[in-house]
Amino acid sequence: MTHPPVLITGARLPDGQPRDLLLEGGRFADPTSAPADVRRVDADGLLALPGLVDLHTHLREPGREDAETVRTGTLAAARGGYTAVLAMANTSPVTDTAEAAEHVAALGRRDGCAQVVPVGAVTKGLAGEELAELGLMARSAAGVRVFSDDGHCVHDSRLMRRALEYVRAFDGVIAQHAQDPRLAGPDACCHEGEISGRLGLGGWPAVAESTIVARDVQLARLTGSRLHVCHVSTAETVEVLHWAKGLGIAVTAEVTPHHLLLTTEAVTGYDPTFKVNPPLRPDEHVTALRQALADGTIDAVGTDHAPHARHDKEHAFADAAFGMVGLETALGVVAATMVETGLMGWEDVAVRMSTTPARIAGLAEQGRPLAVGEPANLVLVDPSRRTRVDAADTLSLSRNNPYSGLELPDPVVATFWQGRPTFTR
Repeated sequence: MTHPPVLITGARLPDGQPRDLLLEGGRFADPTSAPADVRRVDADGLLALPGLVDLHTHLREPGREDAETVRTGTLAAARGGYTAVLAMANTSPVTDTAEAAEHVAALGRRDGCAQVVPVGAVTKGLAGEELAELGLMARSAAGVRVFSDDGHCVHDSRLMRRALEYVRAFDGVIAQHAQDPRLAGPDACCHEGEISGRLGLGGWPAVAESTIVARDVQLARLTGSRLHVCHVSTAETVEVLHWAKGLGIAVTAEVTPHHLLLTTEAVTGYDPTFKVNPPLRPDEHVTALRQALADGTIDAVGTDHAPHARHDKEHAFADAAFGMVGLETALGVVAATMVETGLMGWEDVAVRMSTTPARIAGLAEQGRPLAVGEPANLVLVDPSRRTRVDAADTLSLSRNNPYSGLELPDPVVATFWQGRPTFTR
């Protein structure tokens, strides 16, 4: 669909350079060629960043449309500044076949307000017993390149090795949910420590994550394949990543906004909103994660946007579903924890939330420079804008927002995907 051209005037690039931007035919065009009647957007005082890319989104469709749909999830994504989201495989049915992946991609084309990129399951039914149709999903019209059993760890070492070997042929990547089920089993729901003991909640020790990552980077080294570590949450995992990258192992990693801001203290009231997997960690882990994102040991921010219907969250803490929503607030949390603290500049934010995630996922049309001829995917940002978060003020179907009541940056002013406005304030 062709959209009328838009001329954005007075914007600044992340490096501070002023830039007028003409969006025409889905790409950036020479702004001096804008027609006289072009729609104009005054961006004085605003930053223009490449559209954000989320490596880790749960859209819930098909199967749990009571919690989220492709339409509502990508509306929330657009409000958060995203122009592409990777839709995780734990839908119903699981995205473990070429047909299932093509169905998710088709839903994205029909209903999406951002590019919807299916993530394929590593194992059939996420059961961890037999490899899914990795090659068929890769060769399908969906062109799957990222595979994950997120929510479940691929714990079998031999199976993980085979998966890594298999995807190497088409430059795929295995994205691991690092949780040793023998160290952090089905009852684990709180960081193992003083608070979990006092509250009587099942402990989830930091070592249950880092030992899996240590094994997997060795397997990536053995196979010469690409490994991506989902939602890093511990200082020990940061140490493993630093070591592996020093050896040139092809490993990348993401951190969630909630692990950059919230700590285990949040669970002391037994509010199931704060139940997430991996769990919130103490201050020393949060500090390590922020530093690792700043120095590039952690490559990207992934929201792990996990919407849930009220009846799945409104239980005793131990019985409630894991997960938090995060697409609409991610950029604000990163601004608060990384930019306002001086750990990163907006150029770094563009790299961690757009350029690098697009590269990891193999998305040629995302994370590109804001230059003539490039795809017109961008977000306009007001670094000074703040708001008090209200869980009810959302485009998502779900309300499990851990930031409700907090005052945070709310920087997104407008989002454009393929030259089309998908969110305007």
